[in-house]
Amino acid sequence: MNIDHTPSESIRGLSEAVAQARLKAEGFNELPRPDRRTPLRIVLEVLREPMLALLLGGGFIYLVLGDLKEALILLVFASMSVLITVVQETRTERVLEALRDLTSPRALVIRDGARKRIAGREVVRGDIVVLSEGDRVPADAMLLQGRDMQADESLLTGESVPVRKLASGDHPAGIARPGGDDLPYVYSGALIVRGSGIAEVRATGPRSEIGKIGQSLYMVETEPPRLQAQTARLVRLSAIGGAVVSVAAVVLYGVFRGRWLDAVLNGITIGMSMLPEEFPVVLTVFMAMGAWRISRARVLTRRAAAIETLGSATVLCTDKTGTLTQNRMSIVELRLRSGDVFRPGEAPMSPVGFRELATYGLFASAPEPFDPMEKAFHDFAQAHRAGHEGEPGPEWKLVRTYGLRPELLAMTQLWQPDERKVAFVAAAKGAPEAIAILCRLDAAERTAIRQAVDAMADEGLRVLGVAKASHAESPWPESQRDFQFEFIGLVGLADPLRPSVPAAVSECRSAGIRVVMITGDYPVTARAIARQAGFDDGELLTGEDIDRLQDSELTRRTRTASVFARIMPEQKLRIVQALKADGQIVAMTGDGVNDAPSLKAAHIGVAMGGRGTDVAREASSIVLLDDDFGSIVTAIRLGRRIYDNLRKAMGFIFAVHVPIAGLALLPLVFGLPIIFSPIHIAFLEMIIDPVCSLVFEAETEEDAVMRRPPRQPAEPLFSWWLIGWSLLQGALTFALVAGIFVIALQRGMPEDEVRALSFFSLVFAIISLIFLNRSFSTSLITALRRPNATLAWILLTIIIILGLSLLWPWLSSLFRFGPLHLDDLTVTVAAGFAVLVILELLKPLWRVRLRS
Repeated sequence: MNIDHTPSESIRGLSEAVAQARLKAEGFNELPRPDRRTPLRIVLEVLREPMLALLLGGGFIYLVLGDLKEALILLVFASMSVLITVVQETRTERVLEALRDLTSPRALVIRDGARKRIAGREVVRGDIVVLSEGDRVPADAMLLQGRDMQADESLLTGESVPVRKLASGDHPAGIARPGGDDLPYVYSGALIVRGSGIAEVRATGPRSEIGKIGQSLYMVETEPPRLQAQTARLVRLSAIGGAVVSVAAVVLYGVFRGRWLDAVLNGITIGMSMLPEEFPVVLTVFMAMGAWRISRARVLTRRAAAIETLGSATVLCTDKTGTLTQNRMSIVELRLRSGDVFRPGEAPMSPVGFRELATYGLFASAPEPFDPMEKAFHDFAQAHRAGHEGEPGPEWKLVRTYGLRPELLAMTQLWQPDERKVAFVAAAKGAPEAIAILCRLDAAERTAIRQAVDAMADEGLRVLGVAKASHAESPWPESQRDFQFEFIGLVGLADPLRPSVPAAVSECRSAGIRVVMITGDYPVTARAIARQAGFDDGELLTGEDIDRLQDSELTRRTRTASVFARIMPEQKLRIVQALKADGQIVAMTGDGVNDAPSLKAAHIGVAMGGRGTDVAREASSIVLLDDDFGSIVTAIRLGRRIYDNLRKAMGFIFAVHVPIAGLALLPLVFGLPIIFSPIHIAFLEMIIDPVCSLVFEAETEEDAVMRRPPRQPAEPLFSWWLIGWSLLQGALTFALVAGIFVIALQRGMPEDEVRALSFFSLVFAIISLIFLNRSFSTSLITALRRPNATLAWILLTIIIILGLSLLWPWLSSLFRFGPLHLDDLTVTVAAGFAVLVILELLKPLWRVRLRS
């Protein structure tokens, strides 16, 4: 079956000198690989982020001013966020490096008339390559000689079924696009699953079809992270507000107290205490911790900023082969000549006819197959013990194989069950019309078979006919047409749907996410898979349809289409761009080279890590390690949770700064004793920073997180409703604590005791705000039932430090606290409880707006 390994005199190939000259002139047969992101490079990328730069700048300013405690707090949190990000992204890069095929595939070439095995990267244009079953094609080439050759081109076309290859006597200068049977071209990256041949290389490296796709990635602009832009704007506005408050404090202090130097120092203290350093900390830590949480679901985040977009995805575009399906052919239907049908999984395979059909299909397959359909026959036989009474064993001998021919798309294998017996068993399989010819069926029988084939094809099945014959003695016939075949039945094969897909599609629908299939496969197959997966009954567009549409019309048609079939790589890119032009937030999943441009163009590119190619993984922002379509739904759920918790943290930050700023300004306006010094601000930051960056990050998801539509793409992180809710929380907290402060002074309490009373009241009010903001959509009682170990540890730490500030003289003097009695402590706890109860009663008025 293999070709003669001794090259003919007419095929001498290139000389070694010419090959080396072309290698030097045209370069290696490989794609340019992006530089590996080392830990140092990742650190530099993180440090260039404006939010983190502001955080480090704030710490440096505090250090210059001599406020070591505040500087250390800021710098420690900056270092932690950098460390978390670097560890996560370095780990991701390391896993991706392990996923790459580090060794170039070897290629067998003919040079100077002799066979020579070289590295695939050294193949040059004009080389003659020898291809056999199981080989990976090293470069785009034209087939000069071939025998019964089939190639799996799914990485380029998305078609799971191998295509036939026929050698051509013509030698055109160019090379056609991949896809379809009986072309004389083989393409880089394709796998030879049957037969053998000799081909002349026409294109290598970036000039090959796979290389053109890789090159097009450099022209696709990735989407900038929206959340970072919104946070940067929020930081700028907060910084301006802090500067205004600081200037006002300087003026008020100088006018009312006359000590302008102290006024400047107090103004600087107030202004620096209001620096929005929590915002960049929260964003950086949430993204890094979010990537870590998603990685636990077997999803790697190549760029942490992609997490922000997951929760807002409105359209999920998915490839079919290897994404929705298992990229593995399986037998899903057996149909006998009588019309009886057996479908695996519905009932045991009891009738003898079905067992005979499966057995002879196995006999007609190679003993050690590469072809995915022949593997399906072996898998089926193993699962159902088909042929167990007569399957080829050690005593069976394969004596002759009749291969596929363009004029007869069928193959026959001739077996000798026992060397002592002269009787031979012939088994044939192939296109149903070819098997009908071999069996010499009449017109009525052919019509019945054609109707059965059409019914199976409507279900997206690839249909093969199977026949049997016996041959009494050698010599064997020269052609398989000379056997007296008997038609047994039809076998329907399909690339089966992944079991988790229907539930994942249903969950996407309930979450308001439209799922769209984009595949290179045929419309009937694509529609059948879409129906099994539970897609919406939308329009089906083909690649030919898309070529006829202008961009504006394509944008309109994508609103109703749910399946795109026979799609080329550039058309996938057009579809993604049309969806983006319609205002959709697009997530694109895929595993093949043909998916790479659209993966990069989408807001969220999701590559399959196991079956996915290097090009697809490099173009994506997220990689699914288990290749499970359901994992993307898990990632979307986590993305929504992260965004919800980020809004909670941002609202909490805004709320707590209102009373801090108010209590800092209150004494300056009314000439009262100063409550806060830098040490008090530092302690408050010790509460605020870990709470907003760790406690809220660890909050579990809202109950209806996947039962609500995606947020609007233009929706700001900090809506006016959230700002209003935060201001209300802060204003109420300020009013209660300021009231306690003023009343205590009027009653003649010593200044140190007033400071302790006010500070404790503020801390307990902040704790109340933590509990209040844990959930926008549920009541306090429901939120309290949700476990959050981080919150418990932080609350315990706060209580211990507060206790020490009263009981430990050194710490009391550092905080300048006086003693508090039981009734004083009751007042502080009551203040926090009052804040919690009042705001919890008001929460329903904001709940609907806050959830949206």
